[in-house]
Amino acid sequence: MFKFTFICGLLLSSALWAAETPIAYVKNVSGEASVTTGGKVVKAEVGTAIMQGSVLKTGAKSSMGLTFKDETIMSFGPDTQLTVDEYLYAPAQGKLSLVSMMARGTMNYVSGVIAKLQPDAVAIKTPAGIIGVRGTQFVVKVEE
Repeated sequence: MFKFTFICGLLLSSALWAAETPIAYVKNVSGEASVTTGGKVVKAEVGTAIMQGSVLKTGAKSSMGLTFKDETIMSFGPDTQLTVDEYLYAPAQGKLSLVSMMARGTMNYVSGVIAKLQPDAVAIKTPAGIIGVRGTQFVVKVEE
């Protein structure tokens, strides 16, 4: 019983630690931008941590740039909303994934290690479809 409880506790604490570990950081911001994580909204500033599940928003005449742990770069233009649905970066264990939902706006995407090691592990969902990343850079615009 002790082994089972200890192992379950260890697995749970590892999962909680992974959920609380930043996956990216804001590298630049201009104008009004925010990051919402776990229902808490903060003004985006250089160094703001991005977590799995974070919702990123830019206002009119605003922009924001992020760098992920695997060196993926995402830059957002005005009136953009993107949610980071899933991010796994453990190349030694073969666990790689970057899945986001872009509801509106514009984004310039530059591939990092995940797309280079496992291109099919990266997807950007939009209301009209899914972009499978197979190259190193693309620009997407989602209109309402």
